[in-house]
Amino acid sequence: MELFRTTFVAAASRRARTRSYGDRGGWVQALITAAALLAVSTASFFTTAVAAQAQDRPVKLVVFGDSLSAGLGLPANEAFPAKLARALKAKGLVVDIADAGVSGDTTSGGLGRLEWSVPDGTDGVIVELGANDALRGVDPKITRAALDQILRRLRDRGMEVLLAGMKAPRNLGEGYARGFDAIYPELARAHGVLLYPFFLDGVVTDAKLNQRDGLHPNAQGVDVIVGRILPKVEELVTRVRAKSRS
Repeated sequence: MELFRTTFVAAASRRARTRSYGDRGGWVQALITAAALLAVSTASFFTTAVAAQAQDRPVKLVVFGDSLSAGLGLPANEAFPAKLARALKAKGLVVDIADAGVSGDTTSGGLGRLEWSVPDGTDGVIVELGANDALRGVDPKITRAALDQILRRLRDRGMEVLLAGMKAPRNLGEGYARGFDAIYPELARAHGVLLYPFFLDGVVTDAKLNQRDGLHPNAQGVDVIVGRILPKVEELVTRVRAKSRS
């Protein structure tokens, strides 16, 4: 009521200054003007309130990957999703992260479980798959096709994506490595998703950052991964927030 009263008085005052003698519709016009202004103000208020509410709710992320992101050999609170959540919180970002990593999973396996591993309502997905494909020497065409479908389905569901790249072991030959490594940047460009070129960057060749198997990062290795990928995850969150404002 106070908003209406203030708007009405202001409109009426402006009309009173400009109307001439015999202008009997002046007050009616003032009332119409005030009502219109009130409608605009109310719509603007609710639009702002809805946008603010969308910005306040946690961004829902899913880490969709294999043992590298699931934290094989580590306590749950030392695994990648948990440490990433803490790093984002330290940045002041309100984010919920679900761990959808399955040890031993390939890109084809991920494609098969995509719908139930990434539930409706998810805002963004970090896709970390392909290491097991490379270790098993899977044809890069099969890996590419599976990842292509994963990205396509996630984007069709309106989810923002960060694709975490992988590199093939060099002992599989130059040709295999070249074909495999190219999958990630090419698919990221094709689907317009964010790319972190190599999930194990800075970790894979450092024995101090890996467990005894030489394949999986230890807690210190996870810290390195989180620190390096964090700017890209922040960019993912920014994309989600921008979409909620539009």
